[in-house]
Amino acid sequence: MTTHYPLTQINITGYRRLFSIEMKMRPLMVMIGANGVGKTSVLDVFSLLTSAAQGKLKNILSQFGGINDILTADKTDKVSFKVSMARSRFSLDYSLTLNKKGMSYEIGSETLVQENLDNHNSLKYIDANRSDIRYFHADSHKLVRPTWEHSPFETSLFQTSKFSEVPERVRQQFASMTHYSAYALNVGYNAPIRSPQKMQPATHPGHNGEDLVCCLYYLRETDRTRFEVIEDTLAVAFPSFERLDFPPVAAGILAMTWKEKNFSKPLYMNQLSEGILRFLWLITLLHSPDLTAVTLIDEPEVSLHPQLLSILTDVMSEVSEHTQLIVATHSERLVRFLSPQNVLVMDEEEGLAQMKWADTLDLDEWLEEYALKVVNENAK
Repeated sequence: MTTHYPLTQINITGYRRLFSIEMKMRPLMVMIGANGVGKTSVLDVFSLLTSAAQGKLKNILSQFGGINDILTADKTDKVSFKVSMARSRFSLDYSLTLNKKGMSYEIGSETLVQENLDNHNSLKYIDANRSDIRYFHADSHKLVRPTWEHSPFETSLFQTSKFSEVPERVRQQFASMTHYSAYALNVGYNAPIRSPQKMQPATHPGHNGEDLVCCLYYLRETDRTRFEVIEDTLAVAFPSFERLDFPPVAAGILAMTWKEKNFSKPLYMNQLSEGILRFLWLITLLHSPDLTAVTLIDEPEVSLHPQLLSILTDVMSEVSEHTQLIVATHSERLVRFLSPQNVLVMDEEEGLAQMKWADTLDLDEWLEEYALKVVNENAK
């Protein structure tokens, strides 16, 4: 498995409602709060860092509506991020500042610094201030300037990391962070998740379930233990569930059926309920063998019965030993199945996001107040 650096903290300044945020990171982080308190913005920040590490910073800023649309309104003309990581005897800090420049943006500053925690010696891998770009070159062991045309719209982490091992690992880790939305999962009648799929190696169900069938079939054939864990989880969630089967429907095309104990004939994917499909996709995703170092999931509770939420949180806690799992939810029921140390409570004050780890407050009392607010809002 590729070495990765667990995230220990992220500081965000000037990003929408996240005007001044210092957020300690834990293996499982479930953010709960009302609409408009900044949960989605946190996920978007990680998506922005992912795109920046892929050389797509300009693209994602355009997708977000340009830098003007991501700045905290009336309070700033720049946005900054600082991500702290740690592994073994070393810590790493990556920082990036984007300045508003006319109708566009510029990279105001960018640094990547490693510190040896034993002797506190530090090493700069990136030291950039606007057009003054310096990066660590492994051959010379010095900070040098680019000898090529350095794009002012993409990060130095993307453009220079190949010259040294540690920055490239950081870049790959950021570039692989993956954002899934259970809310956006298409489970309509003609959705890809309901259709037969091409038989091909797949270790991931796809963002829209387009590889769910071939993923589960591939796991059954190559990783039987993992497949059986998924089936066992389904049996706990749905007591009448018996097994999954994969009948071929054409050359190289597989369907998937859901066999229940009470019926002689199995159900095909187009016959399954929305809740079953969403739960099946989530459990397969969480048990995927190639989950990245950081996994983001938005609103996993959609269409799920409270009993399923209990099972889902158990799986989330288990897989957080292998991936840092960052989840956004509206569901106080889901949060009640979690330990307070895994819950990040989000509120707003004067239009700006505030956040606290739930083990620093009375979570039950906060959830009671939150549930009452939700009821009142729904009654309006």
